[in-house]
Amino acid sequence: MTVRQFLSRPSGWFIVLFGAWWSLLAIFYLFPQIDIWVAHAFFIKSVCGSMDSQGRVCGSFPYGTQAVFIVIRRILFYLPALVAIYLLYRLLANFQHHGTTYCRRKTRDYSIALTAFLIGPLVLVNMILKEISDRPRPYQTDFFGGGHVFMPAGDFQGACVNNCSFVSGEAAGAGWLACLIVLMPKPLRAILGPPLISISLISPALRVSFGGHYFSDVTLGWLSSLVIYAGVAACFEMSQRERKRELQTNL
Repeated sequence: MTVRQFLSRPSGWFIVLFGAWWSLLAIFYLFPQIDIWVAHAFFIKSVCGSMDSQGRVCGSFPYGTQAVFIVIRRILFYLPALVAIYLLYRLLANFQHHGTTYCRRKTRDYSIALTAFLIGPLVLVNMILKEISDRPRPYQTDFFGGGHVFMPAGDFQGACVNNCSFVSGEAAGAGWLACLIVLMPKPLRAILGPPLISISLISPALRVSFGGHYFSDVTLGWLSSLVIYAGVAACFEMSQRERKRELQTNL
């Protein structure tokens, strides 16, 4: 099997993306200074006011206080959920058609997208990883004026109790938006694909500049949605292949 044939199937993309996710996690875990360096680029130190602040780091992430960036972040925060609601509407509308007007491909594509959204950003990221990872956010750590000890990506022994930094839920939602390129007609993917990917990268960038997440949190969060999307598509492909095999056997 050639590389092109391997990547022509969702299962091939799932294997590649799954391996890339774990490889990046290993890199971020072994070289935690990457996260510290990137966060320091957006952190501005200031003079501590209290007398008992010896050895303490004081400062802030100024991008997180600018109104225009706050508004953009709010819009991008709700965008994946709004798009998911729209896709659900399109799926239900497609079910209203019968016979020649019913499109099986739309049902498959919308179902894959919605299933990936539920499994990835909602369940795996926001309901599981962010609750058990225990990783403090940058502004909560002692490197950036907080009271908790910095923990590398993948280390689940931090002091965060809930809604923790690993991985970024907003980055996962943005990564899911990037996956929707596959729903576009092929002639439009080269035109609309790059702007969609650019938009999907704004949210992770803002989270890092706000001090809300480390670079590893947003990178792995964004990539996690691609992994889940490819995995769901591969499962749909295998189920369709099995259904065709059963029909041929019955005949």
